[in-house]
Amino acid sequence: MQGAIFSYALLAGLAIALLIAAVTDLRRRQIDNWLTAAIALCAPLFWLASDLSWLDVAFQIAIATATFAVLFALFAMGGMGGGDVKLLTALALWIQPIPYASLLVVMSVAGGIITLVFAGWHRFRHCEGRVAVPYGIAISFAGLWVLATDYLPMLQGAAG
Repeated sequence: MQGAIFSYALLAGLAIALLIAAVTDLRRRQIDNWLTAAIALCAPLFWLASDLSWLDVAFQIAIATATFAVLFALFAMGGMGGGDVKLLTALALWIQPIPYASLLVVMSVAGGIITLVFAGWHRFRHCEGRVAVPYGIAISFAGLWVLATDYLPMLQGAAG
């Protein structure tokens, strides 16, 4: 029971961090390093509270490593911001493999919609240059989606 309460608290902290990431990315087109570091550093506490096995922890670390490798390549080619890479990598430490795949799908759809909105706004205002898309909003939305659809029901079952 106490593990479930602690898990709820950690997930609430993660949800708040995702909201902060979305707002700062919208306002400044930047996701702060301290925020992604806090998300990543709290993941082991969530592993302990969730009673993950060493094998599960190894999967989380492997997913985060693979996420970083792929997204770093996209960053190096100019296709993704550094804050977005770090935020998705930190989330990979929290979200188990199947829900993480859902996160990527929801993020892609939300990111496409956000890109269309910002591109339309950019064109409407007759701005020059490249459109700056705050993709952290899509990442945060997808993270919150997975927390609401996958993690809260699972914790409610554990607490009940």
